[in-house]
Amino acid sequence: MVTTAGIKSQQPKKAVGIGNNVMTRTFPLDKVRNIGIIAHIDAGKTTVTERILFYTGRTYKVGAVDEGTAVMDWMEQERERGITITAAATTCHWQEHRINIIDTPGHVDFTAEVERSLRVLDGGVVVLDAVAGVEAQSETVWRQADRYGVPRICFINKMDRVGADFHHTVNMIEERLRTKAIPVQLPWGRESQFKGVIDLVDSKAWLFSDDVSVPPVESPVPEEEREEIAKHRQSLIERLAENDDQLMLLYIEGGEIQSGQIKAAIRRLTLANRIVPVLCGTALRNKGVQLLLDAVVDYLPSPLDIPPVQVIDLKTGEVDVRQVSDEAPFSALAFKVVADPFMGRLVYFRVYSGKVKAGMQVLNSSKGRKERLGRLILMHANRREEIEETDTGSIAATLGLKDTFTGDTLCDPTRPVLLEAIRFPEPVLSMVVEPKSKADQDKLGEAMNKLSEEDPTFKVRTDQETGQTLISGMGELHLEVLIDRMLREFNVTVRVGKPQVAYKETITIPVEIEGRFIHQFGGRGQYGHVWIKLEPGERGSGFRFVDQVRGGDIPKEYVPAVEAGVREALESGVVAGYPIVDIKATLFDGSFHEVDSSDLAFKMAGSIALKGGVSKANPILLEPIMKLEVVMPAQFLGDVIGDLNSRRGHVEGIETHGETCVVRALVPLAEIFGYATILRSLSQGRATHSLEFHCYRELPAGLAGQIEVKVRGR
Repeated sequence: MVTTAGIKSQQPKKAVGIGNNVMTRTFPLDKVRNIGIIAHIDAGKTTVTERILFYTGRTYKVGAVDEGTAVMDWMEQERERGITITAAATTCHWQEHRINIIDTPGHVDFTAEVERSLRVLDGGVVVLDAVAGVEAQSETVWRQADRYGVPRICFINKMDRVGADFHHTVNMIEERLRTKAIPVQLPWGRESQFKGVIDLVDSKAWLFSDDVSVPPVESPVPEEEREEIAKHRQSLIERLAENDDQLMLLYIEGGEIQSGQIKAAIRRLTLANRIVPVLCGTALRNKGVQLLLDAVVDYLPSPLDIPPVQVIDLKTGEVDVRQVSDEAPFSALAFKVVADPFMGRLVYFRVYSGKVKAGMQVLNSSKGRKERLGRLILMHANRREEIEETDTGSIAATLGLKDTFTGDTLCDPTRPVLLEAIRFPEPVLSMVVEPKSKADQDKLGEAMNKLSEEDPTFKVRTDQETGQTLISGMGELHLEVLIDRMLREFNVTVRVGKPQVAYKETITIPVEIEGRFIHQFGGRGQYGHVWIKLEPGERGSGFRFVDQVRGGDIPKEYVPAVEAGVREALESGVVAGYPIVDIKATLFDGSFHEVDSSDLAFKMAGSIALKGGVSKANPILLEPIMKLEVVMPAQFLGDVIGDLNSRRGHVEGIETHGETCVVRALVPLAEIFGYATILRSLSQGRATHSLEFHCYRELPAGLAGQIEVKVRGR
């Protein structure tokens, strides 16, 4: 019997409006889903998204990553490399629900795209490779989702590949991601014999065709597997009952538990982040995607299921909440800025409360400036649909916001509030760039400004000693893509130096230091005098400034100037000129002159104190340490480990799955340049690896001395 009951695509309701301007509120809030597709590189995120767009009627033709026709991979660099570089947003409809989707990158160099997407999303679909299981970047995106409390479902993809193992991957989810993985489906067949899925909730089997246009066939559960399926369904009910009181009562009463009651329990536990439902399929062969869409509707949250967003009321300074309602005052978070070559500067934002129309004035409360919204746009990758207004729970883009950047809050000017900003990792790799010609020099600054507006992990600075321009990012691929974009989008040709490690400096002992800036210029002079205590902080703690001045020794109006001076001095350290991090500065004493004291004087005094104090506090260099995962045939294990030991690597663990070995190690970034080429030669091209930033650690004294000599000799 052919049926599409429960998995039929619903045509979207027709939007209403005038001309090109359309209204977006055709779905109530409880029928809106904001989800992200997240995973390790090559797990199949974009392929899953392309199938979703086809089955929901958003596209008429299936895009393919390998052929460079994927809708969501619209950048030239993405189509050439076959990877996702920038998070792409789209909207589709399924089962009378509106689903806003962001397809995120899997490569660690573009982790900022995942970070800002998860900050504004309500739910996530984690795609896993059925052969590789939980890979390094899968763990990274999982931790990012944990940080924002995003409920998730898992989709085990590529079930048709040789070596695919559903149950092993489920075990890896529980072990590596430390969560309760609850399979709600089982694969029907293995590897090349994979033909469909068995739904444990409804006790149905679904047979899928490779042909994308052929609907799934509902079948009875295979006779030979009924006993096994019944056992798995009973296990599902028992595990749910252990965690859900309502289902536990039904279970104790001993009656038949209906599929609707099981779904309700799964939804409650998923929204509470107590379990993760697990589904399976193979997106490339068009199997299981419709059921995944059903699960998004059934188990992932609407904006109403998420606690009201916390804000700081700027009128009272108190922590408050904004109710999830179109009637509440407008509040939104800008999470992405794009320099569109055709439309100009686009700002993506998520609306948490209220609604806003094109042309309205809003307050950027992060900057304290009022701005007027230009046109409002619904994005479909790089295509656009103009809308008249956008409402609570929506993800949209706008033109005309010149002073709004990633992480800024937009709100009703009469009810100003501040949302929590987005935190991004620090860059770990730098390169020297210089324009090839005078014409390029004029355009280079503009190109780098626009790219740094788009990407918060892309930093630009000028080396004060050499006058060179340094660009910093999350890895070699990240910087390579940005330089390629300078050429293609901004027509700027640059020469590039070798990659340089972004070292940091810090202190190891506390010191108290005096900073004096006293100058007399004939008439009025300058007088600033401070005492500051410097203390080493924990790794990753950054910089903290504390004001402990008592009794009016330094007037309060000069304290911000002292902090500004200290912060400015942190940008260039005393060992080798690298930024100073993980330090606490406490201003505890000082003096002032009623006539000669000024902000400038105290700023200089703070800077002098910081420089002098760091010199006496036994400063050291810190180097970035990367987490490396290598997957290879077992025969190459010895060679790979020997090579890692020669690179100052520390092997943390080795896992064996049949003939495949997985090595996890910590390796200094300085020792890992060009590792892909070395690994290919060590393994006859059969090993793969992934890298992600782990932490900063002290550089050994001998190597620190070499860095100092090299810097001094420049």
